Amino acid sequence: MLGFSYDSDLIGGSLQVRESRIIADLLLRQADASIWQQEIQHENRLQKRSGATARRVAQALRKRLERLPPPFWQALLEGDEELATQVAFCAALERNLLMVEFMEDVVRDAYITHTKRLEHWQWSEFLDDRAHRDPAIADWAETSRRKMGQVVLRMLAEVGLLDSTRNLELQHMVVRPETVELLEHSGRQRLRACLEISAAQYP
Repeated sequence: MLGFSYDSDLIGGSLQVRESRIIADLLLRQADASIWQQEIQHENRLQKRSGATARRVAQALRKRLERLPPPFWQALLEGDEELATQVAFCAALERNLLMVEFMEDVVRDAYITHTKRLEHWQWSEFLDDRAHRDPAIADWAETSRRKMGQVVLRMLAEVGLLDSTRNLELQHMVVRPETVELLEHSGRQRLRACLEISAAQYP
């Protein structure tokens, strides 16, 4: 029996809403491999410095978004910046159980206890704890652990749960009704709880 693995893609980057809209468009059009190559590689729709970077980003975002049903893609493509950001955050959570558990265990506790801000060391402490479940974490390079933590905190700031990545001050986030409806209709209660996590401070 194989051991449990978190299979995280957090090193791949934060929400990248603009790029995610482009990937959502390709998915909705059911683009074949030749169209992906044409638009990502030749037309450089993601506006990356190299073809290799464009491929890597496209692949990472595609793997996130393909875990969600098409209505999420539609909202991401057609919604305003706030809605698109929340949908991109849903995709990142859907792809990264590790971040979901960080939200549930660390961020939620901070809101419940009325802690004003997160601390960088909390990510490292969280990974040490999760290494008991996934021993491979113990072998992760310190640079990778740090980069993942930076990406997680950047996502939290982008979606509005943190004031900024500089001070890491927690703030209340209003979840859009459209986001709630998408999560409800697709049975993603766990993700909805993550997005509504700041409400824990206001029981």
